[in-house]
Amino acid sequence: MNYVKPSAIRELLRLGADPEIISFGGGYPDASLFPLEQLNEVYQRAITEKGRDSLQYTVSNGTPRLREQIARRMNLDGIDCNADNVLVLQGGQQGLDLVSKMVVDRGDIIITESPTFLGALIAFNPYEPRYIDVEMDDDGMKMDDLERVLEQNPEAKLLYTVPDFQNPSGVTMSLERRKRLIELANEYDLIVLEDSPYRELRFSGEPVPPLKSMDTEGRVIFLGSFSKILAPGLRLGWAVASHELIQQLGLLKLAADTQCSTLNMSAVSLYLDTYDIDAHIASIRTAYRTKKDLMLETIRREFPASIRFTEPSGGMFTWLTFPEGFDAGAFMRQKAVPEGKVAYVPGAPFFPVNQRANHARVSYSTQSDAGIVKGIETLARLLKAAI
Repeated sequence: MNYVKPSAIRELLRLGADPEIISFGGGYPDASLFPLEQLNEVYQRAITEKGRDSLQYTVSNGTPRLREQIARRMNLDGIDCNADNVLVLQGGQQGLDLVSKMVVDRGDIIITESPTFLGALIAFNPYEPRYIDVEMDDDGMKMDDLERVLEQNPEAKLLYTVPDFQNPSGVTMSLERRKRLIELANEYDLIVLEDSPYRELRFSGEPVPPLKSMDTEGRVIFLGSFSKILAPGLRLGWAVASHELIQQLGLLKLAADTQCSTLNMSAVSLYLDTYDIDAHIASIRTAYRTKKDLMLETIRREFPASIRFTEPSGGMFTWLTFPEGFDAGAFMRQKAVPEGKVAYVPGAPFFPVNQRANHARVSYSTQSDAGIVKGIETLARLLKAAI
């Protein structure tokens, strides 16, 4: 428990509930995009037509029909798998916990991007790993830096990456680097945890094949989620892995919570059978692209020129880099929230080894157009006075 600390996520949940605060913090989907009428219909059917099954216990790895549907979508994305390779999870976050429980002993090395997803560090920390981070640029994790890290630490156990529209940076790993990552993982016998909840939220450019599609040795575990493409309150995600790894994860899942909600799995399966989820995802992409473009246009126009930002081709975030010496956390506590009623996520906690205070994660997904413009203009005014 010494490794389990209050996180910025808890504080952001509190700020996000304050109606006076324009929050760019939480990585929430836009609730106005939830398909409420369609979900209402499938939940009613799940009870009236299938209630004796959908309100009963089911197999711990997930209902067979939903696993078949997930496997079909994974195959369309280039991942060769079947229903037996799929484990249904309580959101992708549970996958982070189960994988680290399966793989990591005290003192084992986890390699991550720098910065990396804060929620993953929260999941990994109770298993007492050592972290080594790898530098990133606009094409994702730098392979020459990863190779250096592995040469110096050949005993590393797990590599964790968010290759598509990374949380927090918004950056996507290039195809060339994905291929090299798999080569290095094979050479150094690494388990690779590919966390990709934003993968289907691409606005521009061609999709890059998932790492799991290049996995020839059964060492990549892919995590996906319905949270960003349907609704996070469903708490449904999935893992795709080799039979050996998925069986082990399934045993840990059984010990943790027996199973996911049968009712939720039944309703989502009915949704996939009845409605065109790809059309729904296309509408989400359009909405988020509009929000992203508006936010970056406003940042480009209003922010001091010394502040850099990433230009994601999908996902929910951009990553701000302030001048050296600027403390984004202190600025938010002392200026942005009390004076401007604007919140974001300070970047320091996203760095697992050496925290860097001059960064921030900003999400464009939940705010209205007016809220985006007002919040960014307010931040710009306060930043101009501070920098």
